[in-house]
Amino acid sequence: MDQKNSRRSFIKRASLTTAALGTAPYILSASNNKTQVLHRAYTVEQYSSNDQINIALIGSGIQGIYDTQAALKVDGVKIVAACDLYTGRLDRAKELWGQNIFVTRDYREILSRKDIDAVLIATPDHWHQTITVAALKAGKHVYCEKPMIQNFNEGQEIIRAQKKSGKICQIGSQGMASLGNEKAKELYEDGAIGDIVMLDMYNDRYSSEGAWQYPIPTDANNDTVDFDRFLGSAPKVPFDNNRFFRWRNYQDYGTGVAGDLFVHAFSTLNYVIGSEGPNRAMATGGLRYWKDGRDVPDVSITLYDYPKTENHAPFNAAFRINFIAGSGGGGGFKLIGTEGEMEIGQNSVTVNRSKLGMEPSGYSMISFTEDMQAQIRKEYAAKKIDTRISNLATGTTTWQAPRDYKGAHYDHFFNFFRSIRTNGEVIQDPRFGLRAAGAALLANESYSKKQPVHWNPTEMKLL
Repeated sequence: MDQKNSRRSFIKRASLTTAALGTAPYILSASNNKTQVLHRAYTVEQYSSNDQINIALIGSGIQGIYDTQAALKVDGVKIVAACDLYTGRLDRAKELWGQNIFVTRDYREILSRKDIDAVLIATPDHWHQTITVAALKAGKHVYCEKPMIQNFNEGQEIIRAQKKSGKICQIGSQGMASLGNEKAKELYEDGAIGDIVMLDMYNDRYSSEGAWQYPIPTDANNDTVDFDRFLGSAPKVPFDNNRFFRWRNYQDYGTGVAGDLFVHAFSTLNYVIGSEGPNRAMATGGLRYWKDGRDVPDVSITLYDYPKTENHAPFNAAFRINFIAGSGGGGGFKLIGTEGEMEIGQNSVTVNRSKLGMEPSGYSMISFTEDMQAQIRKEYAAKKIDTRISNLATGTTTWQAPRDYKGAHYDHFFNFFRSIRTNGEVIQDPRFGLRAAGAALLANESYSKKQPVHWNPTEMKLL
């Protein structure tokens, strides 16, 4: 962060004017523990049937359904088709969205339809690149669930396909367009926490569902599940319901906790501080409890190094996931700076600024005579380190979304569909998606190699 965002400059700007600075006045009065309400205005549009954006869902599982439900809340959007490899999910799609929608097990039938403008891709990770590239080549706009890729070498092809097609491609870290992220970025750029020195991210879970032990339908068999198509380019194995319905537990199809959870944090971090990503990662962890056949850790700790850039100082990031947290679960995402800390959620941001202790206390003075202690105190007092304005710039302020906020998931799709209509820019294009996914996958690479790994965040290449 440049000099204009230093503590001294931040306080000076805040004390000179309150009209020109949106965040500082609230922070300077934060000793009162204030709460501010965030706001977002949506344009209300009426669309005829000819102006609707017709979408199709490819991968009608848990996340695919949640994605579609969020997408359909945006004005002028209609679902006309769904694809999945389990027939029960196709039946469910008709229950949710009408008996008239087209359903298929073959995604290529979706891409060949002329009445489909955009596809939502919510398949297992190992299919993301293949279907995304095919959809762009077929002239469809694409919303691809995170992580954009399963392997490092897949990202550049998506970037090229999107550029060549001229179509909109949004990567689905659904919190990206949230009010929380938007306010956090403003606060960071205003210098609310000074220079970042650390990111602390954790996600604790304490349930079988949270650990990806999803229910398996009683009618699942070789007839109702197209298992061979599911495998795709993955190694050939006999039919296995666990691998199909709990695919996140297997390296052949998923990306573990890094691709499922780290990637959200990297998306928010890169957006808020304008970073291109880390240049080094070191991971550890293991399979501690959920020994159900999975081959990915259920406890993971990864440390990342971020180099100095024009937008931020060098800093470290700690990512921790525990799928057997006896505490009961919970999570957090906190940026810690030289002058404060900022906890970021999709619906809120809290900034806490503390007073930096610069004068000696009784602890360090105890070895000096009473006379020397008095002289030292007089010397520090003459420096006028402890000023009134520095005392005022402390305390806690929370910015909270209103009760009627439509939510981060809605905002992400609103951004996607608005970009389709205006040929505008999405908040998370394939280049952004690769930066987030690439950083996350470093954790898997380090864990597998049992050593630190290095990454070029500018060129997005493993070193």
